[in-house]
Amino acid sequence: MVAAFGSQEPEGPRYQDLLALAALENWMLWTTWPCVVEATYLVPPPNRFALLNWLGRGAVSVFPFDQMALLDFVPVMQRYTERPRTEMDLADASLYQLAADTGVTRIMTMDRRDFSRYRLPDGQAFEIL
Repeated sequence: MVAAFGSQEPEGPRYQDLLALAALENWMLWTTWPCVVEATYLVPPPNRFALLNWLGRGAVSVFPFDQMALLDFVPVMQRYTERPRTEMDLADASLYQLAADTGVTRIMTMDRRDFSRYRLPDGQAFEIL
């Protein structure tokens, strides 16, 4: 979302093309509330408002994690936090858990470094688009 809606993102055109392909081919796109919050923090107005309108129109479904899911996030975040080099944040943990719950491992992210090292409970890696 940051790449597609951020005005200064060098990978913006690539992700805009991916989203256009997703719309054309009717891909089911999912995100999580932590990712929405992170994206709206990182994308400045007026693009932030365009992003929220896009989400509000249903371009992407927002996965409804239950509050208890946070208990599943903590051990994963601890496993992938290696200070001072890197930390798994809540947004990444929510996408990890979404993949673990649904079995869908294709992901659109600019965070290749982190998502290339994450492994789901069955050992499967993410397919980064």
